[in-house]
Amino acid sequence: MYYVYIIKSIKTKGIYIGSTNDLRRRFVEHNSGKSFSTKHKMPWKLIYYEAFLSEKDARERERQLKNHGQANGHLKKRIANSLKI
Repeated sequence: MYYVYIIKSIKTKGIYIGSTNDLRRRFVEHNSGKSFSTKHKMPWKLIYYEAFLSEKDARERERQLKNHGQANGHLKKRIANSLKI
């Protein structure tokens, strides 16, 4: 299984979008400072994820969310209450 996920920094309230084949391991890496791009904004909480059977589908969805404002905007509207937490 492959995952696209959104984590939110408790410290800065910023979000990070990523993909992985092991969501639990990757989340631990984010919160233990093993990820260079997120270590300065710890701690993180998982606020959303999508699961895919295909790695290619997961990577494409991650790319959509990162590069297409419209896709990102639609998702943020769907999870608006989760983003407030």
